[in-house]
Amino acid sequence: MARRREDPPSGGNAPWMNTFADLMNLLLCFFVMLFAMSDTDTERYNQMAASMNSTFSIFDGGDTALEEGVLIGNGISQLNNLDQYINSTGRAAEGQNDAQEFEENTQSTAQELAQALEEEMLQQNEELSENIEEAVYESGLSDQVEVSFSSQYVQLTMKGALLFDSGSAELKGEALDVLDNVGVILEKYSEGTIEIEGHTDNVPISSARYADNEELSSARALSVFYYLVENTSLDPARLRHAGMGEREPIADNSTEEGRSRNRRVEIRIYNPAS
Repeated sequence: MARRREDPPSGGNAPWMNTFADLMNLLLCFFVMLFAMSDTDTERYNQMAASMNSTFSIFDGGDTALEEGVLIGNGISQLNNLDQYINSTGRAAEGQNDAQEFEENTQSTAQELAQALEEEMLQQNEELSENIEEAVYESGLSDQVEVSFSSQYVQLTMKGALLFDSGSAELKGEALDVLDNVGVILEKYSEGTIEIEGHTDNVPISSARYADNEELSSARALSVFYYLVENTSLDPARLRHAGMGEREPIADNSTEEGRSRNRRVEIRIYNPAS
């Protein structure tokens, strides 16, 4: 007798699906319980958000950031503002560094230019000094006139005993020929200012005409000034005169030789570029 094949069950779900549905229900209940038991400290979060807002301007309205979803809705755009803030701060710092570096470079360049200019003027005055010294030699004044120079001027120094008697500001007769020859030299190099300075030693003056060495040295410088103005073509506007008294000694006043050197008249020919 033939065996009959059993028909498959009609209707309903497979037995394993019932078990799976029960498992899903348990998991759902578990997560609902976890959410219910969680405690979100909203107040603390809002305080933190408000603090960040006041400092970095990241959030708008930190007190509603959590409830209204501003963190998600506007947070990204606000973070872009943070990037802008950081970038602008960086650029400001870089700008300050660039300004400081520029100032330092400018000062360094100015110092280098000043040094180069001084060296150039020193070289020019050295050449001028050599020309004047040659002219002094040709005029037979090497024993009466000493030539020196700096970066500012070339200086002619004449001993006071050559030009004046002791305690006097009146030019001696033999001094006139010396000043005539000096005047010829000065006329060749009169583009710049020419300054005449009188100097004395530190021995107090005993004269009814001059109160002190300051007045005596000023009177001597003025005598040389007047003589050059009257006997040369030098422009008086380019000539200056001053009395320095005993304030700028070039030798030791404790010896006769030193005092003799300090009694002098200096004529400075300034470089026009100075």
